[in-house]
Amino acid sequence: MPMILVPRHFFMNNHLAIEAALGAGKYAELLFAAGHKSAYAWCEREARTHGLNGVEVFEHYMRRLSQRGWGQFKVESVEPATGHARVSVTNSAFVLAHSGAPRKTCYMFRGWFPGALEFVGAQLGKRFALACEETQCAADGQHAVCVFEAMPRAADPGRVG
Repeated sequence: MPMILVPRHFFMNNHLAIEAALGAGKYAELLFAAGHKSAYAWCEREARTHGLNGVEVFEHYMRRLSQRGWGQFKVESVEPATGHARVSVTNSAFVLAHSGAPRKTCYMFRGWFPGALEFVGAQLGKRFALACEETQCAADGQHAVCVFEAMPRAADPGRVG
């Protein structure tokens, strides 16, 4: 798959400039949608390329994210039939760049887990819309890891499935 490799400081400086211009809330919304779409497409392509099915696609995605410098992603639990999952992240690139921040800094990851899990669900013949929350972030200095929880989204009248 085509890649663009850049130094972490270059990426983080751009990330922070966009966050400052848009505000963290709006930027997080945009990143959720973009990350979700990208994760779904990546999983679809990797599943086809490597003959992966179900949870092994999600686990493959977590391994590849870990290998590419975003942090070390660990699947704590996953229920592919419902879309529930819990993922912990150590050494998040965002925590390393924002250590001591009084807020959650890893919101870029929030769309990745639902996008990947919705692809897994589609493989299993299930259509669901997922949300994701970062329940703790190591950037605050009070936690050793960041934790994300994916779960079904409240009914969205504009979405089929």
